[in-house]
Amino acid sequence: MAADLISFLQHLVRIPSVNPDNLPGTRHVGEAELAGFLEGWLESLGAEVEMEDILPGRPNLIARFAPRDGRPRILLGPHLDTVGVEGMTIDPFAGEIRDGKLWGRGATDTKGPMAAMLWALRENRGILANLPVALDFVAFMGEESGQWGSKEFVRRYSPEYRFGIVGEPTSMQVVNTTKGSLWATLRTTGRAAHSSQPERGENAILKLTRALDLLDHHLGRALAGFGHPVLGRATMNVGVIRGGSRPNIVPDAAEAEIDIRITPDLAAAGGARALVLEMLEFHALPVSLHSCHENPPMETAENHPVVRKLLEVSAETGLAGAPWFSDAAHLAAGGIPSVCLGPGSINQAHTVDEFIEVAEVERGAAFFSDFVRSMAERVASP
Repeated sequence: MAADLISFLQHLVRIPSVNPDNLPGTRHVGEAELAGFLEGWLESLGAEVEMEDILPGRPNLIARFAPRDGRPRILLGPHLDTVGVEGMTIDPFAGEIRDGKLWGRGATDTKGPMAAMLWALRENRGILANLPVALDFVAFMGEESGQWGSKEFVRRYSPEYRFGIVGEPTSMQVVNTTKGSLWATLRTTGRAAHSSQPERGENAILKLTRALDLLDHHLGRALAGFGHPVLGRATMNVGVIRGGSRPNIVPDAAEAEIDIRITPDLAAAGGARALVLEMLEFHALPVSLHSCHENPPMETAENHPVVRKLLEVSAETGLAGAPWFSDAAHLAAGGIPSVCLGPGSINQAHTVDEFIEVAEVERGAAFFSDFVRSMAERVASP
């Protein structure tokens, strides 16, 4: 079994599914090829598979092993896309195995968890149609940018699902709470002039950097007031700054991209966007806010019956929190309580030499297989 599982993961890595946003580094982008392979593979196991385009040529895949007959449903849901391959120091699509590791883009995030989940369904395909709780496999598009796949899925199907187990590299810990995030752009405008007479212009870069310094101080103090016993406090990072065209021109425009990580308390208080706008207005900062993309935090109850069931599968599996966000947060916000779970370390995700330990993939597949078999005993209602 182990060799076949790892060969299967190699095949997944060798199918490029790079998110086309944000410097993909390859012309082989989009999720369609990987989704098409999985469609045939899952149908060979007896699943009824639907492909739903969320953006043109970029589908979600939904595989059902049991009819939609009113029984509660649980989804196993990794994402199809990977981040770009620009700057990688290994062949991103070789799926090479050496030193007990499988190397390539997506090996950890999140084709390793995907392979573990799929292999567990394959090993237990004979019982899936008759479980008291249906187990579906759902592969989401677009997680590495706008999370359009999970947002649209939960909008369409939330009433059908009791719980979501989202495939992410969590070192096989049940991540039941995560931070959310706000990505936004701050812009300033000025007036261009020749740099020999800077007093005749208005330097947009200086306006922006001074505003950022004040915002870092005052907003940083405000964010520190929104803490969490597992996740820690809310934070802000200035990740990108742009402005100007030449050193001898006073710049008339500048912008910065910020990333605020949101705790559940901050979300309950109105969210990060509202707090940023309040700070800009209160301190009369000469910047405007644009391109806001806010993702919710997640906090799924420790005593949820499916969480308890997962913790019973292995003594090595416990609860954990994470500062990142995932499709699970959008599922939970839309009414499907969810967690993240899968083999691999988040420390390897998005790296220039991404890999996953072969033994970890095997451990993940065994865990999910045991979980599938445990579903033969109906999960108690919360």
